[in-house]
Amino acid sequence: MSHILPIIVILLAIYSWYRAQKKSAPSGGGTSVRNRDLAKAAAQLGFLPGEQLDTDRAYAPDARIAAVREAVRAGDWKAGAQFLAEAGRDWQERDRRSSVLADEAVKDDSWLLAWRTERPEDPDMALVFAESMIYLAWEVRGSATAKHTTQEQFAGFRRILDQAREACAQAQALAGDDPCPFIVEIPLAKGLGYPHERFEEIWAEIVQRDPHHLAAHTSALQYWCAKWRGSHELAEGFARSAAEKGTPGQLLTLLPLEAYFEYEIQHSDLEQDEFYKRPEIVAAVDAALVDVAAAAAADPEDWRIPQVRHLLASLLFWQDRYEAAAEQFRLVDGYINAVPWSYRGGRDAMIKAYVQQRDFSAAQVVKTQGGI
Repeated sequence: MSHILPIIVILLAIYSWYRAQKKSAPSGGGTSVRNRDLAKAAAQLGFLPGEQLDTDRAYAPDARIAAVREAVRAGDWKAGAQFLAEAGRDWQERDRRSSVLADEAVKDDSWLLAWRTERPEDPDMALVFAESMIYLAWEVRGSATAKHTTQEQFAGFRRILDQAREACAQAQALAGDDPCPFIVEIPLAKGLGYPHERFEEIWAEIVQRDPHHLAAHTSALQYWCAKWRGSHELAEGFARSAAEKGTPGQLLTLLPLEAYFEYEIQHSDLEQDEFYKRPEIVAAVDAALVDVAAAAAADPEDWRIPQVRHLLASLLFWQDRYEAAAEQFRLVDGYINAVPWSYRGGRDAMIKAYVQQRDFSAAQVVKTQGGI
């Protein structure tokens, strides 16, 4: 027995060293031989250098979006109206397009006010107006945690959200079977602290109109998280239920992955290298791989897919499934404004976190091929 103990100690030391390497490298820079090898492996697999990564987008630019942004900035509200109308009854696309327009209105709403004056009962205008009010409220609040947000910021935040609630009600009155005016109220529920019963009423309106709307589910998950109005148990329960109701290609398997990620970042004492290897999380990752493959087969240009791939890549990295991780990184490389990297803060921190996991995964793949 005594001769076994030193072996166990050595193995534990090796394991601890390996975990430390995963957490600390690669940085995307540095001068050590190891970092050079990692960068070389990433280049060998065709990955971009860190300085070429786009931290503003999660996927390649859409020419239609760029054109409509330019048009409304020039005051052409009709171009914005047409852009949204062309989404038709594709509620996921309609939600995306209204978000683009709302984002522009926060910067300059003169074109939206002209649209409102010309068509005061237009459901499209009402949707964009309500969403822009909510975006403006969050702009006033800022993205910092509560303890780093001033009382003046909170006061302005709540004042604008109160106005936004009225705008949401007006948009919902014009909604018909469109779920989007109800979806945009979810951030209101978070910010104003809607009780669970009230939130369930909003959610019922959404799922009645579109039971598998991905953005609605990911937004609702945030409400159920402990950092907002729920708990990890409620968030995980909501996520699992959503995933079980979806079919491959609808991408609702993203929900459990996000719930696990939210839990992990709220618990600094967790070891990612252990937590993400839990059997239920491995199973959730496997389900998401099937889901995203089905979505990509149905529509390779589906703009929702990258957000799933980014989180999959990170979780596969923590599960030591490097070949699968590298494949996901390959499919999203270049545009990294997505979870989990977007939680890191500024551009440099996002790039460092992304490159760290991507290049380490690449190095393990190349090593198995005899390249390092």
